[in-house]
Amino acid sequence: MTLFSRAKGGLLFALLALLGGCASFTPDGGFTAVEQAGAQLDKQVVWAKTPEQRSQLADRVAELLAQPLTVETAVQVALLNNRSLQASFDELGISEAERVQAGRIPNPGFSFGRLEKGTEVEYERGLHINLARLIAMPLTSGMEAKRFEQVQRQTNLALFELATQTRKAWYGAVAAQESLGFMRQVMDSAEAGAELARRLAAVGNYTLLQQAQEQSFYADAGLNLIRAEQARVQAREQLTRLLGLWGEQIDYRLPERLPELPAMAEQLPDVERLAMAQRVDIQAVRLDAERLASNLGLSKTTRFINVLELGVVSNRSNEEPTQRGYEISVELPLFDWSGAKVAKAEAQYRQMLNRAAATAVNARSQVREAYLGYRAAHDIARHYRDEVIPLRARIAEENVLQYNGMFISTFDLLADARKQILAVDGYLQAQRDFWTAKADLDMAMLGTPSLSTSMAVTTVSDEPAGH
Repeated sequence: MTLFSRAKGGLLFALLALLGGCASFTPDGGFTAVEQAGAQLDKQVVWAKTPEQRSQLADRVAELLAQPLTVETAVQVALLNNRSLQASFDELGISEAERVQAGRIPNPGFSFGRLEKGTEVEYERGLHINLARLIAMPLTSGMEAKRFEQVQRQTNLALFELATQTRKAWYGAVAAQESLGFMRQVMDSAEAGAELARRLAAVGNYTLLQQAQEQSFYADAGLNLIRAEQARVQAREQLTRLLGLWGEQIDYRLPERLPELPAMAEQLPDVERLAMAQRVDIQAVRLDAERLASNLGLSKTTRFINVLELGVVSNRSNEEPTQRGYEISVELPLFDWSGAKVAKAEAQYRQMLNRAAATAVNARSQVREAYLGYRAAHDIARHYRDEVIPLRARIAEENVLQYNGMFISTFDLLADARKQILAVDGYLQAQRDFWTAKADLDMAMLGTPSLSTSMAVTTVSDEPAGH
């Protein structure tokens, strides 16, 4: 081999080594963007990669569960302990590995052959590298970099979604627990009425029809108490799943009541503009469109070079002089001119543009619906608080005076007590719906929300028929 050939070969391999070293892993694995999303929620986010880190998280979760679980504490536990979220973090690692792989020079291939022809022995050695991958590497590397950014945004969205779901589940669990207490009060009132009706009927002061009506109300109250208990269990288990708890951890404590209703609802006149500027799904679909645009450019660049390989060949036999040289093989586009591939890429790009437009339209509608639902939920809860509950309390006071003056019966007083209990339970459900709507609005400002509907527990009638 001549000095020039050696220098040329050394320069080639030095260039390949330089290019191969350009793609490397980031120090944080792309997790800094996720930590910043956690900072938006004022919460700590940890990617547990080692047993030691998982042990530290378990200690932190146990510390948080030692006290009654507030809504903010519940969100923090979910962000630390939910394994589905940790799986989303691992997707970051997978995407970064693919980005790095796309930026690495393909390994060269080495071939060796030995051929005997009678007494003649021929040796053949070859060194090959895939030039098609080498040519396309800047484009594919850029595509994977954009995909990595998209995965980061999707991970942020998963973080926000988990926080929103946890808040809604917490509100539902606390409300279901409190509602169960009200249903027990209704049950106690119905039981007292049924027992009094039985005694009055036994001495002939109450008809069998009136007794049956009180007994029917008592039976309905028992049925609704069972439903309320079932709703409490379902709501609590939903929260438990989001928190990622099991074993002894499921015995966590919740507060007795929901947070109080704020005096005024938030005023957001430019809610659509704010949402379009910061929604993660809008940003993600833009990145996807850019990635497909790059894919379209890649298809046009390589439409005639589907397989292109460069080989360095060295043949030597014991009879002939050593042969040196190189070989380039190119696929001839006689039958497949890659028109279908380009057409597919163009169709995919148009499809993505339409999906981006649809996402924007849906985002505007979702944030409007979430904001109007939030305002309506506040109006309903405030109406309960300022109108319905005070009226029921005033009626109860008057009924007590009427009962003391012997103008109404004990059954009338019990029926009114049940109405007051149900009114308070109605305010509880309105409170829960308001805080759920607030969580939906917060999510609608960041990504696609799962808008909730009212989940009020079925209640008994105000009083038995015939009263």
